[in-house]
Amino acid sequence: MVEQPVFRVRIPRGKEVLGIVESMLGSNKLMVRCQDNRMRICRIPGKLRKRIWIRKDDAVLVEPWSVQGEKSGDIIWKYNPTEASWLKRKGILLVE
Repeated sequence: MVEQPVFRVRIPRGKEVLGIVESMLGSNKLMVRCQDNRMRICRIPGKLRKRIWIRKDDAVLVEPWSVQGEKSGDIIWKYNPTEASWLKRKGILLVE
């Protein structure tokens, strides 16, 4: 019997929200369509800026700001394609 590898996928906790990158705005800013039906201008924090490369249509985890949370947020996680497909299969990440 072949065992399938077990992997863990980070899911949103607290006020975190899943989103899909709609467009690149330049510098470290991105336009993200979040699961709560809001478009947010998100930034990539300095600790992640050179470690992850984000493109259009990538699945990301966004933490809205405490001030202007409806318009802005920080990207705290980028899902790889395998994790994103698992989230879609389980119905956690809804793609329109």
